[in-house]
Amino acid sequence: MEQSHVSALQLKHAGIERQLQDEMSRPLPDLSLVQTLKKRKLRIKEELTLT
Repeated sequence: MEQSHVSALQLKHAGIERQLQDEMSRPLPDLSLVQTLKKRKLRIKEELTLT
């Protein structure tokens, strides 16, 4: 896989991690959003491990 694609996936993964941290630091986190973000992050991580 191209290095640029891997870099893009890593940036997306890091961005989702930041979103998760921001959401979890709120007094009342939106649990459905947290679940959605975790699923997206996992899909990206799985794609990265296949490279």
